[in-house]
Amino acid sequence: MVNYPYPSEFLMTLPGHPIKEVCRRIDQGPAGTSILERIYEGVNVYYNYTGEAKCFELDDDPHGLSGWNWQACTEMVMPMSSSQESSMFPPYEYNYTSYLEDCIKSFGVEPRPKWITTEFGGHNILAPLKKFGSNIIFSNSLLDPWSGGSVLQNIFESIVFLVTKEGAHHINLRASTGNDPDWLVEQRATEIKLIQGWISDYYRKSKAVFDI
Repeated sequence: MVNYPYPSEFLMTLPGHPIKEVCRRIDQGPAGTSILERIYEGVNVYYNYTGEAKCFELDDDPHGLSGWNWQACTEMVMPMSSSQESSMFPPYEYNYTSYLEDCIKSFGVEPRPKWITTEFGGHNILAPLKKFGSNIIFSNSLLDPWSGGSVLQNIFESIVFLVTKEGAHHINLRASTGNDPDWLVEQRATEIKLIQGWISDYYRKSKAVFDI
């Protein structure tokens, strides 16, 4: 998610293009370097790029995850599982009953597992957007793993899909820096132009109504 083209400290202190740096460190080991040692060198980019850490800090985000967990319990139920046959992660089987109990215990709310598909159409998201949507920009950075679940085509003039092949997670919403590549500057300018156009169109139509 944080494969930004410039140094950042969003999650950890990282160099620009951190995945390239991970690959470089994995590949630079001399002949005979074990797979585990190569993995360590790659992981070291994320957990200790500054070289100041004596041990990798594997704890959760120091800011806490309660905000995200609340949103997941109330809006974004995501039943994900993993198995030894199809995943690099430890086996895990999603259990809705357990998840329900945890949401009630933590926040006093019950999840609505079918709300998001009812509200937005699930795999058929284009149908409700065509009927009820307007003035939406789906801005996708293809280096962001979440982009695979987004709308990837223009629906009509006021529901627009923008894509950056080199962008990472919400890069267009981050503060501008002197290191922003040209494509990022252009994307932000396009988004601003679209929003300004929608606002101008609203006031133009409102004025026309009162002038009648």
